[in-house]
Amino acid sequence: MQRMDDAFTLLRQAVDLLPPDAVAENGQTVADVRRDIQLQEWEMALDVLIEIADVHPTSITFWEKLAEAARQIMLDRSRHWCEWRGWEVEHGTIRAALTLLGADEGGRQSAFSGDGQLRPLWDIGHRTATGQQDLNIARIWVEFAPQLGPGETADVRLAPLQPEKWQHLKPGDVITMHEAQPAAGIAEIIEVLPPRA
Repeated sequence: MQRMDDAFTLLRQAVDLLPPDAVAENGQTVADVRRDIQLQEWEMALDVLIEIADVHPTSITFWEKLAEAARQIMLDRSRHWCEWRGWEVEHGTIRAALTLLGADEGGRQSAFSGDGQLRPLWDIGHRTATGQQDLNIARIWVEFAPQLGPGETADVRLAPLQPEKWQHLKPGDVITMHEAQPAAGIAEIIEVLPPRA
């Protein structure tokens, strides 16, 4: 049976995958992470590694190590975020500003968790042979908020079930989210990045 590394080891291994001069937008460095690890500040080290990876491209292996470390530290949202970011390395990133319609407009009645569990349908411009909407599935991660409610707007990340069908999208394109009829939300694409794997 293969031995599993502990969170301490995984965080050190993740640091070793970064350039020594890597710096997060907030000024924290690889040296800061190494200090946090020495002080056994596991959660702080994990957070700084995630911040640095927002600036410096990283590998799937990097995100896998962070996801497992977060699991061991029992930081579920951080684990899900690291798994999400690993998926983006392989499949690309789609970010959008999503506005949910209010309940009075036929939208959702309640907020949804922003941790990538919701998998609504999206109208991204595809049509069937008969001209009907050909909807596509994508999970949603709400940035900087634990949930998104009716009538609210937030930046989101989308993880399509079939990423190849979303390659035509570019910043400024408008897509609609569907959970039933009518649409549940309207999103404007703000960033599209190709896979980095």
